[in-house]
Amino acid sequence: MSLTMGIDVGTTATRAIVVRPDGHVVGAATVGHPPIQMPKAGWAEQNPEDWWHATIEAVRMAVERSGAAGAEIASIGLSGQMHGVALLDKANVVLRPAILWCDQRTQPQCDWITNRVGADRLIRLVSNPAITGFSAPKLLWIRDHEPRLYERAAHLLLPKDYVRLRLTGEFATDVSDASGTLLFDVVKRRWSEEVLEILQIDRAILPVARESVEVSGAISSEAALLTGLRARTPVIAGAGDQAASAVGNGIVSPGLASATLGTSGVIFSYTDSPKMDPQGRVHTFCHAVPRKWHVMGVTQGAGLSLRWFREQLGESEAWYARQTGADAYEIIIEEAKKIPPGSDGLLFLPYLMGERTPHLDPRARGMWFGLTAAHTRGHLIRSILEGVAFSLRDSIEILRELRIPVNQVRASGGGSRSSLWRQIQAEIYGEKVASLRESEGSAYGAALLAGVGSGIYSSVGEAAKETVKVLNEVSPHVGNAAHYDKLYGVYRRLYPVVRGLAHELGDIGQEPA
Repeated sequence: MSLTMGIDVGTTATRAIVVRPDGHVVGAATVGHPPIQMPKAGWAEQNPEDWWHATIEAVRMAVERSGAAGAEIASIGLSGQMHGVALLDKANVVLRPAILWCDQRTQPQCDWITNRVGADRLIRLVSNPAITGFSAPKLLWIRDHEPRLYERAAHLLLPKDYVRLRLTGEFATDVSDASGTLLFDVVKRRWSEEVLEILQIDRAILPVARESVEVSGAISSEAALLTGLRARTPVIAGAGDQAASAVGNGIVSPGLASATLGTSGVIFSYTDSPKMDPQGRVHTFCHAVPRKWHVMGVTQGAGLSLRWFREQLGESEAWYARQTGADAYEIIIEEAKKIPPGSDGLLFLPYLMGERTPHLDPRARGMWFGLTAAHTRGHLIRSILEGVAFSLRDSIEILRELRIPVNQVRASGGGSRSSLWRQIQAEIYGEKVASLRESEGSAYGAALLAGVGSGIYSSVGEAAKETVKVLNEVSPHVGNAAHYDKLYGVYRRLYPVVRGLAHELGDIGQEPA
């Protein structure tokens, strides 16, 4: 039997899974990363070596749990958090901690890119506006603030592609991940020579960009010794986490969208041709499906908001979970079930790390609005679940504006495990929300891409048809949906009203005492 492996280099952990051709996961392991380094407000960094060490351990554990030998893995696909910048010198030594997708320090560089290229021209060239989450502004920040280090840089790698280098010795990426750098011509599926020239970035620093199902290299002898995989096992290009997750959710044909609740939250929809929002509120990227594209809206603080609550206000649940092995999030969400839809008029803005869709504002700040003495801790929790769903509805509304059909939303990510959160999403989106037999997300999609690349499946469409199965579907309750529509009207007007105050407050907070 030909097995495939998917490796997902996430923000908080790396996950490896082993998958049979029929789509069943037979072995899986997750190894956490050290906490994100936040040396200043709005900064977020990780050591790329932590990704590699987590990969070694996760791969070994997943193979062991599968009951198979490493030699039975026919091919490997990679996925990972997007936009992060890892810089290496000529000896392949990491020069500094990687700057992550959620880092917000680069607004001046974004402004410079926009002014230098032109806002409309930038969207024509790379299909997206300059925002702090993307890779190019991070690279320019290093050039502006750490020029001596920048001069030593020989290679820029995205997170999963650093792991690829350690596995294979090859400098490569895929078209979906490259789409999030702001240096890639999304329509023509190649690096944008024009943007590179305007920004004065050397093309030689960038890896080769391949279609997601292409072979990018093979397991080296050294990596084989460390991981237990067979040397010369092909490693497929793979995809950025959202495109890989979409493959794992079967979002490979028109009318389907996915709602992924991980650290960030993403609405993802397949398109046959590039569809661009003139305002740049959603991203247009290459899909992992060859010669196809996708449109994606992002909220920065989805699962992040619930994790913040657990860490700052849920110590009793966290302690109980440590003592009993229970899931702290399940305990916390149980409290929200006692609260009626709409949280008795309490709204939560989940902008704890700035916001992308639809505000494109790294200085956005989160808030509770409508808080009264009658509200309880349960109201706070439920309003977080609802606030995240409202934020994702912002993306769905833009898809509707662009006339991209959405007939079914498929839930994905850690948040999809909560039946309450799925029901809340269905009622806020006004769409049916489906859950799938396998909810592995990005690692699962990477494994399916590996199967296509090694010939187990003839195409990405066939891989999804053979493996992705809908387990159940929830429909919106008409009364609740109508109530949420009214609340959403307030929600979508709220941040534009307080934007100026949020920026002013942020400026005051940065002033010296």
